Amino acid sequence: MSGAVVCVDVGSTYTKAAVVDADDGDLLGTASRPTTIGTDVMEGLRTAVAEATPKGATVIDTLVCSSAGGGLRLAVIGNEPLVTARAAYRAGLSAGARVVDVRAGDLAAGDFLELAAARPDVILLAGGTDGGDETALRAHAEALAASGSRTPVVLAGNANAAADIAALLTGAGIDTTRVANVLPRIGVLNPVPARTALREVFLRHVIAGKHLSASADFTRMVKAATPDAVLTGVELLAERTGADLLVVDVGGATTDVYSVLTPDAEREGPRAEVAGTAWRSRTVEGDLGVRHTAVGITEAADEEDLAASWDLPEAARLRAANPAFRATDPADDAELSALAARIAVRRHARGERIGGPTEPLRGGKDLAAVSLVVGSGGILRRDPEAAVWLREAVGADTSGGVRPPKDARFAIDADYRLAPAGLLAANGHRNAAIGLLESTSF
Repeated sequence: MSGAVVCVDVGSTYTKAAVVDADDGDLLGTASRPTTIGTDVMEGLRTAVAEATPKGATVIDTLVCSSAGGGLRLAVIGNEPLVTARAAYRAGLSAGARVVDVRAGDLAAGDFLELAAARPDVILLAGGTDGGDETALRAHAEALAASGSRTPVVLAGNANAAADIAALLTGAGIDTTRVANVLPRIGVLNPVPARTALREVFLRHVIAGKHLSASADFTRMVKAATPDAVLTGVELLAERTGADLLVVDVGGATTDVYSVLTPDAEREGPRAEVAGTAWRSRTVEGDLGVRHTAVGITEAADEEDLAASWDLPEAARLRAANPAFRATDPADDAELSALAARIAVRRHARGERIGGPTEPLRGGKDLAAVSLVVGSGGILRRDPEAAVWLREAVGADTSGGVRPPKDARFAIDADYRLAPAGLLAANGHRNAAIGLLESTSF
């Protein structure tokens, strides 16, 4: 062994560490410790790393992803709710962001006040195809510059107007990163430049700005938002298996769903969506965490007409009031987790609601051809029956207005390999990432 790479995920509830052989991707050790967010996250990080690292191992690199402190909160501004705003929304989700506000169309001063009230960490400003109408994009930029906002902006709109707008925003004291248009042509979604820029803003402003640690080492080690790392790992897994995938990550603060689907030739033809089709996508459900937002699960279950045990609301309140709570028997968390997974997958499959609660759902996904469903999250890893109840929650759910996986195999990311694989692949250790995934049970 020439050396080992330490991969760490600092979550809202737990900090997970995985030590991987840099050559062949062998998993050398793992550990999980409570995140010490109340003091300094480096305390829990150092403890987890020490427990996971085998004696005598030579560590050549340490890579960290984090969603602690709420992760990346993103606001989106676009020309039209169903075109550029939607394209930007999808790009933001693919960057691991939690989209907390979407604005489009004719905006007044009140819109920018409401946007500020959502407390975004960054604003993704889009609008117009390259060479198309510049009016709305320029108007939004002028209003943003005049609003007094100091929230960093990633500008991913009409290339013809981008230079002028970047200069305007920078002159107004707004840190602005200019990238290629997220929707250069109707029907063509180009999320990668915006995704990369959002990652950099996350590292530069969010991790440093949340003061999670007094040590500069933490800011230096963090390479990505956790959902961004997981999505990279999911994409690599899909590439290696050639399968249509669905990954359900049930966490303490959110439940995230990732899908990699084979493009449908018919939909990619003349009837393709004007905002482009995201065949590799992620949705985040900020009201479906099994600790911090557990009450949201029971409320969402009521809205979905899903049956629940009579004492589940009290169990949810207990967990929300004490996020550090850890059930003695993993089965005690199974019902909440299964409901979170079921509702999150329904929402992922139904599509997105852009532009407000009265807008129709758009961009639904047919999951019937998915051949592999992977469950992730601390509760699933600790529960030996997780694959069984995940299959019942997701694979057998035919009443939610979606087409669930029909003949899928269900597996659990028991050693928590997806996020480490994503960190490795994105930071110069692709062979190790491939080896790490190829040695899994899924």
